[in-house]
Amino acid sequence: MKILQLKNVYKDYKLENKEKFTALNDINMSFEKGELVSIIGESGSGKSTLMNLIGGLDSDYRGEIIIGEQDLKNFKQKELDDYRKKKIGFVFQSFNLIPHLSVIDNVTIGLTLSGVKEGVKHEKAIALLNKLGLGDQIKKKPTQLSGGQKQRVAIARALINDPDIILADEPTGALDSTTTLQILDILKDIADSGKLVIMVTHSEKVAKISSRIIEISDGKLVRDEKNKDYIPNLQKNDEIYETDLNKNSDINSVIKSELNKEETTQNSQAPNFDEAKIKNKRKNKKNKEGHLSILSALKLSIHNMWASKVKNFLMAIGVSISLISLILMLSFGAGLTGYISDQALSYSSPNVATITKRGSTSIVAPKSFTDEEIADISLNLNEYLESKNSDFRVVTKNEDEYDYNLSYGFSMMTGFGNGSSALAKIIYQPEETEDEEEAKPKECPIFYSYTTPPYYNEKHLLTENSSICGDGQIMLSSAAAKAMGIEKIEDVVGKKVILSINLPELKAPIETEVEISGIVDVSMFSGMLVMYVDYDYLNSRFKENNDSKGLSPTTLYITTNNTKATKLINDYVSTQKELSGSLEEKLVRMFDEMLDTFSIALTIIAGISLAVALIMILVVLYISVSERTKEIGVLKSIGARKKDIKLIFSTESFLVGLLAGITGIIFTLIIGGILTLVFNILIGFAPIKMMWYFFVEALAISIFISVLAGLYPSAKASKLDPIESLRHE
Repeated sequence: MKILQLKNVYKDYKLENKEKFTALNDINMSFEKGELVSIIGESGSGKSTLMNLIGGLDSDYRGEIIIGEQDLKNFKQKELDDYRKKKIGFVFQSFNLIPHLSVIDNVTIGLTLSGVKEGVKHEKAIALLNKLGLGDQIKKKPTQLSGGQKQRVAIARALINDPDIILADEPTGALDSTTTLQILDILKDIADSGKLVIMVTHSEKVAKISSRIIEISDGKLVRDEKNKDYIPNLQKNDEIYETDLNKNSDINSVIKSELNKEETTQNSQAPNFDEAKIKNKRKNKKNKEGHLSILSALKLSIHNMWASKVKNFLMAIGVSISLISLILMLSFGAGLTGYISDQALSYSSPNVATITKRGSTSIVAPKSFTDEEIADISLNLNEYLESKNSDFRVVTKNEDEYDYNLSYGFSMMTGFGNGSSALAKIIYQPEETEDEEEAKPKECPIFYSYTTPPYYNEKHLLTENSSICGDGQIMLSSAAAKAMGIEKIEDVVGKKVILSINLPELKAPIETEVEISGIVDVSMFSGMLVMYVDYDYLNSRFKENNDSKGLSPTTLYITTNNTKATKLINDYVSTQKELSGSLEEKLVRMFDEMLDTFSIALTIIAGISLAVALIMILVVLYISVSERTKEIGVLKSIGARKKDIKLIFSTESFLVGLLAGITGIIFTLIIGGILTLVFNILIGFAPIKMMWYFFVEALAISIFISVLAGLYPSAKASKLDPIESLRHE
């Protein structure tokens, strides 16, 4: 029965000088099942070219190569892939086993490309390897096998999909004489089982054991004759062999029984549907065949990566450095922002909005609010709050003397330089002592004078005996307390001092005796000479001095009932050219802007390092394609589609990104822990805050750049010519 016909086949190659070289010239021949054919001829005669055409590796020819009733030349790429996968089995002189795969994985690679289930393909492969005498070698790598064993593995790989045609290119060229006979005997068994076996060989001795000899010379068919002395193995008078055959144990029956086992089991368990449904089911099953699954591609990629584990791990380390810098940058930004915000909140309140005039801390004339300005601000704020659907309303003391939420404050820079000309100071009279110098009154200039904000409470006090100042009392920063010459700041609390204020608008300096009620923490100004005084008390002293004019407020405090209202007020203030928020808020905004600038700079640096990482991955994967060119050729020779090759390399690039991301996360956690410990020891807090989503983002970025970098190498690998790839060294 003819299964392969060549009619008037010509194969031409274009040379560099644009001339044409005819490798095959008018080849006509046909082949039947059960033949063991040897194609002989000198090097360059066209033998390998003929094999490549029959094997579907090259479809650029003239004439016809008929498989069944179809010409290979008319096959689409997908049909050629299926043809090589299901109809053809290749056996190579140099074995072409994939070195990092085990024996059984090399054999099952064809079934893997066909999407066969793991258990089924292993069962088939083990049965076949047992028949070929390799049942105890399935876990070994090709480098651990002898030449004969390698060729048997190659034969098993060629047979695993039960092809109709076996193409063997110098199958015994790299073997000794004893092993050659063993391999030829196996090939003879395969032919006797009903398959067409075509061998390319230089050896006349090998050709003599064939059932048919074809000779090619200068691209032409010069001899095609049957071997009259050929005796099929099936006719050997070997009782043991005949017994084995009667048990249906020949190679072909092993393959067919294993391939049909799953379908037989399924049919025996299936309900008795009508014929149309059964045909439809078989059609759907057929349509699903021939696809490399993502899971199988993942397993292959893991094998491939493990084979070059040192290279891949170093590449992952290189990429992870960029990810470490990215995560740490985000963590430092979050840590510093959080720390500054926490510090600002500790000296303010989420339910108090502070309003000042820009430049209100002037040493000459602080900018204060008039009653008309306060009324306008209140009106405008209420209109803004209403437009934002807020239920909160600003109420001044003039509107409701008992239920108001807008209160006043005063702040001013009252000193500079050495403080000799400070506009506010305290005069402390030490207790009597024998030392006349120590008994003299001590003057302490005040650089910053504030009235007590409504949100200050006990948590801002530094000593247990401190309290928030009231009528006739003041609070001092720790620096101001130490300037009084008393060793322990807690001993300053309760002392009586003279408060002297000499502002330009006063008719005469105010001098009044006050009590120091507490030592207060004034945030980053703790090292400065700062004083707090009750606004109502200070206002009353101003009224006494200025004939009832009183103290004009430089600060407005609005106590809200929720943080949303506070934010809305702060948002409104930020849009007004003449108004400003609290000092703490301004500092937070300033640091936020600085951190934003810092973050942008670090992001650019991290982006550059990620771009370098992307190029590095691309280069390594590109080199990997070159190193594995022959492997790609082998995969294509057994029916791997372009999509399959792309999927394998794309999966590898995905795994590189995943490995780099995980490596980066682990190292970042270690480095972050060390930095946290060091910062806590050195400065008492760690300005680093690692959020879980930083790691998710870094992992996603790592995978993205790796997959992106793998697009070109995977595309290049899929486009490689199988013939050139198989020749690659």
